[in-house]
Amino acid sequence: MDRRNNTHVSDFILTGLTESEEIQLLLFTVFLMIYLISVLGNAGMILIIHLDLQLHTPMYFFLSHLSFLDLSYSTAITPKTLQNLLTSMKHISYISCFTQLYFLIFLGTTECFLLSSMAYDRYVAIGNPLHYPVVMSKRLCCSLIFGVYLIGFTNSTINVFFMSRLDFCDSKVIHHFFCDTSPILDLSCTDTRAVEIMIFISASSILMVSLITISASYLSILATVLKITSTAGKRKAFSTCGSHLLGVTIFYGTMIFTYLKPRKSYTLGKDQVASVFYTIVIPMLNPLIYSLRNKEVKNALIRLMQKREGSRKL
Repeated sequence: MDRRNNTHVSDFILTGLTESEEIQLLLFTVFLMIYLISVLGNAGMILIIHLDLQLHTPMYFFLSHLSFLDLSYSTAITPKTLQNLLTSMKHISYISCFTQLYFLIFLGTTECFLLSSMAYDRYVAIGNPLHYPVVMSKRLCCSLIFGVYLIGFTNSTINVFFMSRLDFCDSKVIHHFFCDTSPILDLSCTDTRAVEIMIFISASSILMVSLITISASYLSILATVLKITSTAGKRKAFSTCGSHLLGVTIFYGTMIFTYLKPRKSYTLGKDQVASVFYTIVIPMLNPLIYSLRNKEVKNALIRLMQKREGSRKL
C-alpha cells in the first residue's frame, strides 16, 4: 500500500499544557498579562531608542532589533496559545502549524547570532574604546544585522522544507502547546532519522558557534577589565555588559536544555515548562533586564516624558 495516500493532513490538534479548565483559565490570565507586558515593554524599547538621539549608538541599534525579535517571538506563539486555553477544540491548520514552526526557528536562530553581535560590540567598546566609533561603524552594524537575519532565514527554510516533506498518517495530535520540532517528528509515520540528525547538527552548530563567539568576547572583556586598576573603572566596565550577560545566560540556558539533546530524551512536562519560559516569559524579561538595569534607557525615558510635558504646556 502506498503510504503517501494518507499523508495529506489538513490540520493538527494541540494538547496544550493541561486538561483542567480551572488551570487553563489561570494560565490564560497569567499568559495574557505576560504577553501584554512583553508587547508594551518591547514596543516601548523600540520607540524610546528610535525617538531619543542619544541612544542612536551600535549598542542600542542591536538592542532595538532584540526587542523586535522578542516581540515577534511572543506574537508567533502566545495569541494561539491564549485562544486554545479558552476553547475545547485546539485545532491548528497544517499551514499555520508549519508557519509557526518556521518563525520559531527563524527568530530563535536570528536571536542567537544577534546576541553574538551584541557581545562583540561590548568587546570593542571595552577593549578598544578609542576606536569604537570607527570599528563599529554604521556599515558594519547593518552588515551584521543583515547577516544574522540571513542565517536565520536560511536555517529556518532548510529545516521546515525537510520537515514538511515527512509523511503524516493516522495521528494528528501534537503533544505540546505549539508546533515544535520534536512533537511534529513524533507524528511522522516515515523514518525521521535523517531529518533528526540534520536538525540536531543544525541546532548544535548554531548554539556552539554563537556561544563560542560570546565566550571569546567575554573572555577578552574579562582580560581587559582585570588590567584596570581602579575599582570604579572595573565596575563601570562590568555595568556596560551585565544586562547582556544576564540575558544570554537565561536565553541559552533554556535553549540548550530544550534543543541540544537527542529527541528520545524529550519529556513532555519538563520540556513544556522550558518552552513556556523561552517563548513567553523571556520576551517579557528582556526589556525589563535592559531597561531596569540601564541608566541610559531610564534617562532617555525621562527626557522623552519631559519633552512631552513641555510640548503640552506650549
